[in-house]
Amino acid sequence: MRLNEIRDNKGSTKPRKRIGRGIGSGTGKTSGKGHKGQKSRSGVSIKGFEGGQMPIHRRLPKRGFTNINRVNYIELNLEKIQNLIDSKKIDPKKAINHKVLQSLGLIRSKQGKIKLLGKGSIKSKIDIEVSASSKTAKDSVEKIGGSVVILEKNKRTTNQDNKTEV
Repeated sequence: MRLNEIRDNKGSTKPRKRIGRGIGSGTGKTSGKGHKGQKSRSGVSIKGFEGGQMPIHRRLPKRGFTNINRVNYIELNLEKIQNLIDSKKIDPKKAINHKVLQSLGLIRSKQGKIKLLGKGSIKSKIDIEVSASSKTAKDSVEKIGGSVVILEKNKRTTNQDNKTEV
């Protein structure tokens, strides 16, 4: 086979549609756009236009609130930790921290905050470091002799903290 003998597979390409090339082509004169009017012009998008009436998205009241300071936690249940211990992916004698969970693929980013939740039960004694924990999860871990370490939160400094006395 030579380079000049290479061809596309049959049916893999179609000839382009030649628009506006006479009435006999089927797409001549108005080029498939119909006759006159705003929608026949190029670049017109009138989504939500209701013929001069106030559009529904402006008639309905705005509702809700988005908190810009919301903290999104990655949820981690006791049941999940116990399954990882049972499958020997986590060593319960070593501390379970952010690096261990990231290496297992449970957390993607380095900045992700983890919250320990109490769904399921845990049988192994563990030492775990998380950003937050529910009361039931903390009680369950401490009941079997383990510990839950809540990592330090980055507190914002207020103007009072920055003042110096003379």
